[in-house]
Amino acid sequence: MIGSSPLRTYIAHVLLILGVVLVAFPIYYTFVASTQTLQTILRPPLPLVPGDRFFANYYEAIFGGVGRIGGVGVGTLLFNSTVMALGIAVGKIVISILSAYAIVFFRFPLRMTFFWLIFITLMLPVEVRILPTYKVMVDFGLIDTYAGLIVPLIASATATLLFRQFFLTIPGELVEAARVDGAGPWKFFKDILLPLSRTNIAALFVILFIYGWTQYLWPLLVTNRNDMNTIVIGLRKMVSFADADTEWHLVMVTAVLAILPPILVVVLMQRWFVRGLIETEK
Repeated sequence: MIGSSPLRTYIAHVLLILGVVLVAFPIYYTFVASTQTLQTILRPPLPLVPGDRFFANYYEAIFGGVGRIGGVGVGTLLFNSTVMALGIAVGKIVISILSAYAIVFFRFPLRMTFFWLIFITLMLPVEVRILPTYKVMVDFGLIDTYAGLIVPLIASATATLLFRQFFLTIPGELVEAARVDGAGPWKFFKDILLPLSRTNIAALFVILFIYGWTQYLWPLLVTNRNDMNTIVIGLRKMVSFADADTEWHLVMVTAVLAILPPILVVVLMQRWFVRGLIETEK
């Protein structure tokens, strides 16, 4: 057991505060810039205290139109990113938990072959299969649609593996007891497996939501209309090579708004997230 002393406690707190400052200061500086005028941002040094343009800048970005992305407001970009991130997270969890359920609790020919085929897809990220996937989206007319943003990214070998490993820890006696009580496959899944998997689902949801929110390459390819862009794509389009052509106050507002939903998800679900990771390790 590691002993503690006032000096060690003091050093630990100093290091923790330094770490928080290093991580949080760039975010704070971005927030400060989002409350300034464009002229103030272009004329360094930038003040370290927020300006008086908070409401004006945020209202203009969310409800107005940003010139470099075709007059589309940041509110539309946030909505698109939210739909995409939620669709990917929920879709991955649903498909993965059903796949793991079938592999663990059903006996059918080539069961493990199918599992290893799913597992091998870990070596085939979207960047590797991007051309055939894009061709399929074009053939089905899913360009500039939410389905086109979501469907190609909802398969997850990692989540399937995690659910499979968790299901393997469930005692066989529990399965036999459910069978004796007359529980069919669906009832066993709904009334027993799902409640037992809540913490795992919560942990995966946080990870997969952030994964979907930060996607860049696939949304860049599958969306042509500005009103279908995600906030990550919109943020990139707002930045020009010439500082004078970039509305930096709106860029900073967009950057602040882009990090809020992932932070909110992590903060609201941190207890479930930690429990899910601990139980997964078990």
